[in-house]
Amino acid sequence: MKTLWNSCKAAFAMFSRVPVPPVDWTPENQRYMFCFFPWVGVVIGGLEILMSLAGQHFLGEAFLTGVLMTLIPVLITGGIHLDGLMDTSDAISSYGDREKRLKILKDPHAGSFAVIACCCWFAVMAASCTRFCMRQKEMMIFALVFAESRCLSGTGVMTLPRANPEGTVAAFASSAEKKRVLPVLGVYMVLILAGMFLLGGIRGAIVFAVPCLVFLVCRGSFIRTFGGISGDLSGFYVCAAEAASALILAFLY
Repeated sequence: MKTLWNSCKAAFAMFSRVPVPPVDWTPENQRYMFCFFPWVGVVIGGLEILMSLAGQHFLGEAFLTGVLMTLIPVLITGGIHLDGLMDTSDAISSYGDREKRLKILKDPHAGSFAVIACCCWFAVMAASCTRFCMRQKEMMIFALVFAESRCLSGTGVMTLPRANPEGTVAAFASSAEKKRVLPVLGVYMVLILAGMFLLGGIRGAIVFAVPCLVFLVCRGSFIRTFGGISGDLSGFYVCAAEAASALILAFLY
């Protein structure tokens, strides 16, 4: 139980700004960290639902509610995934060789393509959330997307080759108890699919399929372009999956 608790603290300390007790970053405490990575998404999803309720009963304004909903994932995670979106956008748009692109991923400076990608992400998320933020069932489906994207992100980290064998993601993946963590993430995915289907039927299942399709596209692109996965690439996937899901949900409803 102590190992599980420490792994939970490590997940929230690494992937969110939720206050947690101090944790020692030992391989033992990171063994089951990715089992709790989707729980960060559960927190975000719960806050999204609360914001939707606040918009319906107090704000009475869909656009303002949609904008505030867009900010919740950024505030809870500290923008860690958005940073990956920006770095990856710069690297992909450089049209350089693999070595140059990996070097750009490590560069702390933001280029023009990073800013463009960030602006597009905010625009898509805000416009899409405005579309369905006043509809309760649709909001509950959207809330589940944040856990699903992190299930698939964690799966990618543990199953894909490492773009940087000495990076943080490589260290986390090496410490993970894959034979136990991957089945847990699989169970989460089944529960998420069941929840989306019960809430929205076929349309809920379509929304569930979106992060999976984005994962397959990103998987091939990451291996071909970068040689594998990294922390920035994982963040890019999370942002892309959530924005695509919000956009499809807006069109479906």
